[in-house]
Amino acid sequence: MEDVFIDKIKQLIEQKDAEQTKNLLHGLHPADIAELIDELSLDEARFIYLQLDNETAADALVEMDEDKRKEFLDLLPSETIAKRFLDYMDTDDAVELIRDFDEDKQEEILSHIEDIEQAGDIVDLLKYDENTAGGHMGTEMVVVNENWSMPECLKEMRQQGEELDEIYYVYVIDDDERLRGIFPLKKMITSPSVSKVKHVMESDPISVRVDTPIEDVVQDFEKYDIAAIPVVDSIGRLVGQITFDDVMEEAREQSERDYQLASGLSKDVESDDSVLRQTSARLPWLLIGMIGGIGNSMILGNFDTTFAAHPEMALYIPLIGGTGGNVGTQSSAIVVQGLANNSIASKDMYKQVGKELVVALINATIISLLVYIYNFVRYGAAATVTYSVSISLFAVVMFASLFGTFVPMTLERFKIDPAIATGPFIAITNDIIGMMLYMGITVLLS
Repeated sequence: MEDVFIDKIKQLIEQKDAEQTKNLLHGLHPADIAELIDELSLDEARFIYLQLDNETAADALVEMDEDKRKEFLDLLPSETIAKRFLDYMDTDDAVELIRDFDEDKQEEILSHIEDIEQAGDIVDLLKYDENTAGGHMGTEMVVVNENWSMPECLKEMRQQGEELDEIYYVYVIDDDERLRGIFPLKKMITSPSVSKVKHVMESDPISVRVDTPIEDVVQDFEKYDIAAIPVVDSIGRLVGQITFDDVMEEAREQSERDYQLASGLSKDVESDDSVLRQTSARLPWLLIGMIGGIGNSMILGNFDTTFAAHPEMALYIPLIGGTGGNVGTQSSAIVVQGLANNSIASKDMYKQVGKELVVALINATIISLLVYIYNFVRYGAAATVTYSVSISLFAVVMFASLFGTFVPMTLERFKIDPAIATGPFIAITNDIIGMMLYMGITVLLS
């Protein structure tokens, strides 16, 4: 959002000009209003919300930064949160908002919701783990019975649809509320009015259970290219649906978590988090890196006589360490990405290792050959460095490629996030092993 617009809004707020502020906000998308509010103080944000109608205010609140939203809601009484926001939200958004509060605050807010059915749905959804399909689903959807006639079905669809903002699919259930199929909207026009829903529905729709991990739900959306997916309980009863917008947010959060983990951050942090939180997130891997560096210095310290005899060997220490780290990170990143999108399965470890072995062999040959030619021209064929650096590079590239492939697939088998293998862990390990190989090969050739 442009700074000029933000400054104009701030000026109007300072002047308490509600009418002008309302005019500027009119027509803005809730996401743009949320972006604006993220740039304002809490008092300024409160003034903005006073100028919005209830539905727009609720939609904008959903789009706000989570930390800023929590701070804002902490200033408001429970009754205001319930009647100003929750009453105008879908159940999945309401659950996401209310989950941030403690149980006492949740009960207090829920007691002020006027729609008892909505309050009951929110209470039911709060019981599910937030990392499962049940924790992300909403209960707003159009549902018809398989035994209804077409006229009866159309009448019910109209009544249910009036209360919904969006209709993605029409779900078909039996008399026991078990999911049976999806009713294609095209059939409303082409099917005879005497037909029953079960004769025109699409049977066996893609669905997930309430306890399905949300990561698997994201993969289903990507695999089947659907706008929404129904959620069923342990006996197949339809209990809700997850829409693509909720999955997009979860996919983004997963990507951010993996990126931060691969970058050596031990917890989820934002740029505006406190110094203490950012420090605690960064320090663990930095300490591990420090230990790795000390280990390297101890290894190199045992080869004083080798460096005295061949001082030029020290010039290639950064090359050996850097190449090993880069190759290992590349290999692990490809595997982690494949595991994430299901193009690689942990049971295919040996197949993937074999493929990586061929790639590593080609890369190692080219890199070591280029370095050999350089050292041959610079030091001559008789110099130890001419051979030891090239052979060491070949060995390091081979090891780093295989290690970078093997580690994330092993972590996946043990249900540990493989993204950890793309970060400092691989780089530090390859650095230490690389130095050991370099020094060992040099000693053997001396």
